[in-house]
Parts: sequence; structure tokens; C-alpha cells
Amino acid sequence: MLLTQHGDRKRLTKDTMLFCAGDRGCSLFVVLEGMVRVVDEGGPGGDQRVLAVHGPGRFVGDLSILTGQAAYVTAVAQTDAEVLEVSYDRLKAAVNHDQALGDLILRAFIARRTLHVDLGAGLRIIGSRYSASTRVLRDFASRNRIPYRWEDLEEDPEAEATLHAFDIPPDQTPVVIWKGRTVLRNPSTAELADLLGLRVAPSRAAYDLVVVGAGPGGLAAAVYAASEGLSTVVLDALATGGQAATSSQIENYLGFPAGIAGAELADRAVVQARKFGALFTIPGEAVSLSQSDGYHVVGLAEGDAVVAHAVLVATGVRYRRLEVPGNDRHEGSSVYYAATELEARLCRLAPVTVVGGGNSAGQAACFLARRSPVVNLVIRHDDLRRDMSRYLADRVEQSSRIRVWRDSEVCALDGQNGLEEVVVRHLPSNEEHRVATTALFVMIGAAPRTSWLQGAIPVDAKGFILTGPAECGSEGMFETRRPGVFAVGDVRSGSVKRVASAVGEGSVVIRQVHEFLEAQGRR
Repeated sequence: MLLTQHGDRKRLTKDTMLFCAGDRGCSLFVVLEGMVRVVDEGGPGGDQRVLAVHGPGRFVGDLSILTGQAAYVTAVAQTDAEVLEVSYDRLKAAVNHDQALGDLILRAFIARRTLHVDLGAGLRIIGSRYSASTRVLRDFASRNRIPYRWEDLEEDPEAEATLHAFDIPPDQTPVVIWKGRTVLRNPSTAELADLLGLRVAPSRAAYDLVVVGAGPGGLAAAVYAASEGLSTVVLDALATGGQAATSSQIENYLGFPAGIAGAELADRAVVQARKFGALFTIPGEAVSLSQSDGYHVVGLAEGDAVVAHAVLVATGVRYRRLEVPGNDRHEGSSVYYAATELEARLCRLAPVTVVGGGNSAGQAACFLARRSPVVNLVIRHDDLRRDMSRYLADRVEQSSRIRVWRDSEVCALDGQNGLEEVVVRHLPSNEEHRVATTALFVMIGAAPRTSWLQGAIPVDAKGFILTGPAECGSEGMFETRRPGVFAVGDVRSGSVKRVASAVGEGSVVIRQVHEFLEAQGRR
């Protein structure tokens, strides 16, 4: 067995716990004899639910082993058993000697995490589908690939029974129940992150590099910086992966002919960066950039600050809102800016509408058409291939479930408790149609996430960061006018808005960071 020399054999009696939901720093276990069951402690009514049973030759573990988060499931010896325990540090050593083994374990962990998400293992989130606070918690859990089960107060009788059991009044919802007993009442995303171990407080007085934004560009920079010995901390206000992580399938990324889910790409990058020593703090929302005693200081919304010799801004962009009547009322519950498994489950067997003519809109329409009987795609022009890749436009036109509204716009949203209809106006004729829909997906372009910089570094007329000798007189292609502050990816003026381009910029910029640190004598 490849792992034998890296682990310790242990004999376990029946019902011995290998690890428990909520534990951090768990080991990987290989079953040598006997059986081990994996259970969800947050099942309906607080009951344990068996998710899997592993016998000899199988390994037991969760993606949390590699990401440093809390485990979401519990493993228990179903019979007397013998196992091989491999700690995280020793697992890293084993993977360094056998990369195929590492890829096998990682693929298995990602597949298990996806299965746990589909089964609703882990957390229980109880709240109303019309509550904006509930939507925030569910978005945060979904974007961070946290397994959870949502119980809707509007439709699920078990949700009301659970609130009575825990003596929770309606004004304290939404609530999060963890391991069937720990309860957070109307928590912030930061409180939820602390519970699950997503936020790791920076421990150094000053880092070599702080990466602000954990999209493809920021993740690539973290991998290359940490692998080359730079002390690196990564901040993101919401989740790792950026907008790329909301893509159900990235089909034009080099090396993945069958495509790869954006969430899987992000998870692989996080594991890779952590292996080299990068630190992740999520949520870690940057709200200011200043200087002190020759250092750069990134202020955080939570009141803390991260000090570093160099800063890389990779905050990307945010989707633009649809400024039409009814949008404000329904934005908290029925208007979305990403199409992931979370949204697809909500829209199952119901009509939906997608606004936008680019690749993001096309991918969302195709993905949603797997679950929804009718997907309305609204574009303001008549040529689907103008802003959308040809292969994607062909797929949209070939789908029997997607209806393309050309030369049209959504001009109003309507519904009582939730979204029921959108009004689609045909621009040439000014004719309006009321279209049944329960969810609206808005993908009409994006604005850069640079407001937090508050004028600290120059931006162009649209708010994108200026870099390079020609744009702002800096020495390196990705350096801003302020020495030691760099920018890559979608937030940078003149960048190509593609995942591969952002990854390339994030890897190349580290050479310029090295040159800056060496010139300043700051390593």
C-alpha cells in the first residue's frame, strides 16, 4: 500500500469515532480491516443519517482535510476495525512522492463533497425564501461549497417544528443548526465562517504579499507566490473562485477538453496554494489601502488590518443590476447574478429568465435548461453570436427548452410574495409581453470592484485599475503607480476577460513582485 510508510496503524473497537463533524486538522484514514460508516449528524429531526460505509481498501476523509476547514461529517467504526491514520503533513509528503495518488485522493474528496451537497448533509439553514438574510447565508454556503440543507419556513412543516423545539421566535430567523445542537440565530457570514473554520486570522506582523481577491488571478498568484517562498495571505469578501466558480462548466480552459466546473477549479487551486503555505481569510473584505512606515496596509471590514511589503489587487468585477420597476423588491429572493446548483435546485420544474447576450448568460441558460422546463433568454440585439462563443450559441439554439427573445429587454418584474412574471419589451415594435418566470438571472456586464481603494491608486474612466509603463509610468506591466501595488485579472484596465488570461497574469506578476521585494531589500 502506497500510504503505509506515511501512516500509523490503529486498532479500533466498534463505535469508536475517527473524527467528528466540526473537528479541524483531521487525518485521512485507510480501512485495513472491518467497516467504517460516515454519518451526517444534522439529519432531519436531528437524527444521524448514514451517508456511506467503507470497507477494507477504502479511505475515509473529507475535502476539509485539505482545505483546513471543519469537517462536515462524522466517521465511526461500524465494527471492530484496523485503520491506517495519515496526518495532513504526512499526507502532503506522500503526495509529493506520488502525484497520481494525490490526484486520486483529491478527485475522490471533491466527488464526496459534491455528493454531500446534493444530499443536504452538514448544516441546516432554516428561514423564509422571501428573507434577504436567508438568501445571504445560502449564497455564502453555496459559493463556498459548504454542504447544507435548507428548510423553508413557507413550505416545510419540519422547519416550524424545529424552531419550536429550540424555542426560537420567528424574528430571530434565519437560524443555522450545526451538528443538531449548535444554533446561530440570524448570524452574519463572518460568524458562520468562524464556526466552520473558513477565516484564519493573519498571524505575522507583515507578509511578503497580500492578495486581495480569490478569483482565478488571485488564486494563481497565491500558488506561485507561496511555492516560491513568499509569505502569502489571500483575502476575499465572499468565497474562493470569484465569478469563475459560479460557472457550471468552463469548456474552453486549456487542458480540460471535457470542461471543468468552476467550483472544482477553485477547490483544486485552494488545495494547491495551501499545500505551499498560503493562508486564506474568508470572508475578509478589504475596505481601504494605505501606507505606514514603508509598508502597505489593507484595512478589513471586520476592523482588522493586514500589513504587507506588496499588495496584489485581483478583486475582479461585479455584475451590473437591472434598473427596472420591481427589481428592488425581488432582488433579495428571486433575482440572481450566478447560476449554480443552488439556484438550479430552487428553479426545478419552473420557468426562468436569463438577461444577457455574453458567454455567462449562454452558459447559465444551458445549465438551467437541465432542470427548468422553460428558459427565456433575453438579448437586446438579434445576433446571438455577436457576444457569445459560437459553440455556445449553437447549443442555445439547439435546446428545445430555451426560447431566445431577440431585440428585447426586460422592463419590469411583477409578483406578490415572489417573482411571478417579467415584462419583456420588443424594442423595434415597443410591444410588451408578460412572461411567466419564478427567477431572473441578470448577466448584463460588469463593473470593477475598486470602490474600496478610495483613490489610493489611479483608475481609468470606467474604474478599472491602470497598470504598466504606458498607462501610469510604473516599471512592470502589472504594477500600479504606487510601487509595490500590483493588479491582475478583470479588475485591471485593458485585461482580457477570460479565466485563462487571469491565471496567466496571476502567475506572471509574481516575478515582478520578486523584483520589487529584492530591489527594496524587503525579503
